[in-house]
Amino acid sequence: MRNVVKVRLYPTDDQKQALAKAFGSVRWVWNYCLALNNQTYKATGKGISGMELKKQLPLLKKQEETAWLKQTYSQCLQQAVLNLSQAFVNFFEKRSGYPRFKSKHGKQSIQYPQNVKIDSIGVKFPVLGTIKANIHRIFEGKIKTVTITKTKTDKYYAALLIESDEPEKPISTRGKAIGIDLGISHFAVTSDGSKYHNPRHFKKHERNLKRKQQKLKILNRGIKLEGL
Repeated sequence: MRNVVKVRLYPTDDQKQALAKAFGSVRWVWNYCLALNNQTYKATGKGISGMELKKQLPLLKKQEETAWLKQTYSQCLQQAVLNLSQAFVNFFEKRSGYPRFKSKHGKQSIQYPQNVKIDSIGVKFPVLGTIKANIHRIFEGKIKTVTITKTKTDKYYAALLIESDEPEKPISTRGKAIGIDLGISHFAVTSDGSKYHNPRHFKKHERNLKRKQQKLKILNRGIKLEGL
C-alpha cells in the first residue's frame, strides 16, 4: 500500500541557497529538454525518448557553460527528464495538456527518487544533508520518492511517498445505487422515497432584503435631488 505524507521543512540559510540552485538546475533541465524535443519534432516529425534525453546530462556537465549542473544531485536531474517524458506520455494518451516550460516565478519543486531518510530531527537528503522538519508520527514502510516544494510565500514542504506491506483496502461493491432528484418543495427526494426539506435560506431573509432595497432607493433619490 502506498501513502503520501506531507511535512513542513525548515531549511537553514545555507540549505535554502542550495535548494535555490537545485530548483534552478532542475527547471533548466526540464526547459532545455522540452525545447530540444520541440525542435526535433519540428525537424523530423518524431520526439526524443526519455532515455535519449538522459544521455544529454553527462554531455551538459562536461560543457563549461553548463558545468554548474554538477552541483545538483544527479538523480534529481535525471528524474526531471523522466518526469518530462511521462508528461508527454500523458499528453498523447489524452490525460493532460501539452508540457509547458517552467517559470522561476511560480511554485518550485525537486524530486528525489531514492536515498532519502528520516532521522531524529528531520529528513536527510543527498547533498543537502538533514533538513529540520515537523514529523508528528513514525512512518512504517519504505520511502519511495520525496518531492520538495517551495511555495510563493517561501514555505518549504516535503511530500513523502511511503510504501508499506499493508494490503490495499478493497473498494466495497456492497450496497445499492440511489437516484437523487432536486426540487423546489423539497430540497432532494431519493429513489427510495426519502425526502429532505428545503432549508429556504433566501426565503427567511427576503423580507429584510426588500426593506433594505427600499431604503437604498430613497437614499439614491435624495442624492439625485441634491445634485440638481
